[in-house]
Amino acid sequence: MTWRRRTLLPAVALVPLLAACAAPAKQAAPSAKTAPGFPYTVSNCGVKTTFKAPPKRAVTMNQHVTEVMLALGLEKSLVGTAYLDDRILPAYKKAYDAVPVLAKEYPSKEVLLAADPDFVYGGYASAFDATAGRGRDGLKKAGIDSRLNMEYCPTGASSLADLYQEVDEVARTFGVAERGTRWTAGAKNTVAATERRLKGVAPVSVFVYDSGDKTAFTAGGKGIGNELITRAGGRNVFADLDKAFGDAAWEQVVARKPDVIVIYDYGSTTVEQKKKRLLEDPALKDVPAIRNKRFAVMPLSDAVLGVRVPAAVDKLSAQLHPAR
Repeated sequence: MTWRRRTLLPAVALVPLLAACAAPAKQAAPSAKTAPGFPYTVSNCGVKTTFKAPPKRAVTMNQHVTEVMLALGLEKSLVGTAYLDDRILPAYKKAYDAVPVLAKEYPSKEVLLAADPDFVYGGYASAFDATAGRGRDGLKKAGIDSRLNMEYCPTGASSLADLYQEVDEVARTFGVAERGTRWTAGAKNTVAATERRLKGVAPVSVFVYDSGDKTAFTAGGKGIGNELITRAGGRNVFADLDKAFGDAAWEQVVARKPDVIVIYDYGSTTVEQKKKRLLEDPALKDVPAIRNKRFAVMPLSDAVLGVRVPAAVDKLSAQLHPAR
């Protein structure tokens, strides 16, 4: 409402005004309403964006960011998804099935643009491959805003605090800040319960086997997977690897003597095939985890910066410390 300053008028001037006051005053056209919480400005991986309203036609490019959207109840804001690493969480399956799948892996530029998105959310840096026409700068020039999961920012982001920030910023971008707050409160309760259960436990040394033959592709110290292991009562033997994922020599695996091997479950190579490869490698026979056949298994989507992490900490802790 616009308030105008009143001016005192002489009595004679009031007479003609009385009649005019009997007729309804002409109302000014109302201005367009701004959605609560907007405009909202956020800096993400070096890209600053101001949203004047929530995006209406979003596309998610990897499973864990798709699940962030679904956890926030934003399936109606999605016009497409792409690239599952494993099965979608059962709690989100119905909502997921209502969203078009644009491609088994990453959609081409043409397929992506045909969905007419106003926002693209990528889980890995590869989602925004400029050589494939999906670079963030190119999307911006086409009028499409974007977000990259914080774990794959150039500086990296690997803590639970970063996860809570990720969920909060997505929630605020879509105008549902209170949903992000509720999710984070529940996540913190889950993590705290696991922490209480593991109080006083001695950590076990852990080697993550993602994939690889000539070298071991493993979890380094810069991803959420490292904190997940720590909070589950483990110690990542490759925490000194300065990235979220990277290659390690098998000689290093032998030298670091992990007590447990955590196998990431995804793709066409099964867990049993991965176990067989490790157990039958003569170079690994003296590794404690191999000698004692101590394995734990995690879906890959549990071990990246997404809404599965709090429950994944609890699930992994039960495998690392079954007596607790």
